[in-house]
Amino acid sequence: MRIADLSAVRLLIAGDVMLDRYWFGDVARISPEAPVPIVRIGRSDERPGGAANVARNAAALGAQVTLLSVVGDDEAGRNLGRLLAESGVKASLHVDVGISTTVKLRVIARHQQLLRIDFETSPSHEVLRAKLTEFAARLAECDVVVLSDYGKGGLVHVGEMIRLAGDAGKAVLVDPKGDDFSKYAGATVVTPNRAELREVVGRWHDEGELTSKAQALREQLGIEALLVTRSEEGMSLFRRDGVVHEGSVAREVFDVSGAGDTAIATLGVMLAAGASWQEAMRVANVAAGVVVSKLGTAIVSRDELADAVRAL
Repeated sequence: MRIADLSAVRLLIAGDVMLDRYWFGDVARISPEAPVPIVRIGRSDERPGGAANVARNAAALGAQVTLLSVVGDDEAGRNLGRLLAESGVKASLHVDVGISTTVKLRVIARHQQLLRIDFETSPSHEVLRAKLTEFAARLAECDVVVLSDYGKGGLVHVGEMIRLAGDAGKAVLVDPKGDDFSKYAGATVVTPNRAELREVVGRWHDEGELTSKAQALREQLGIEALLVTRSEEGMSLFRRDGVVHEGSVAREVFDVSGAGDTAIATLGVMLAAGASWQEAMRVANVAAGVVVSKLGTAIVSRDELADAVRAL
């Protein structure tokens, strides 16, 4: 299996975007005010997060990427737009003056995350309706649609978006959130991680029970496939004709944040390029295995992915 030229692939991505901020420092003492470490910050970094990280990953593989989302009229929103442009993503970020751009601030010392602070507010109905109108207009320009739901309010119209994309004959990949997947009914594939699936269908005691619960959910939602990312257990793809499992790629796990973004971006790009379900899942699994060896929300380039696939 080889990674072909992916420059003709066109992805339309919509969902919740955020700015991931990292403050790196050293801890030398405990605060006299409370039993907490004092971190002396030495440097900082900013990266696109959420649906913006999905878009950045798809662009890193060489795909043509359009991203639709909502940000606030603030520095974080402008920085996010700049970072996306630098990553080769065509971003249409609707500005909602009534909100602040979602920011996740992580404080890290000696490669360990000490604290995460979240800043977030839900966008207004009017801005979301405008985004939906643009989404409908851009469907003709894409091969595959990816909807990245982080539960921040940016996908209020997800059911209508799935219907519009289906009517346009586009495959729809959904990275879900929450304990009710009924809003994703009619999508092509939904990609929960192990914990997210458990929240919806309950616990399972063995592979047989997992398969039964997953297939029942797939049929209930009327979707073609359910792809479950299972961390150290790899990935499992549930379709009408059976189950395919890919074991995890043996790598040192450094940071799992953003691995799901990488997986769905790679899956979407590969399916749009004409890969089979099993091929697309295998490459997505390899990509996720590469990205967890990096710190924070990271990307995998096409060359890096090709090397990792060849090494299998």
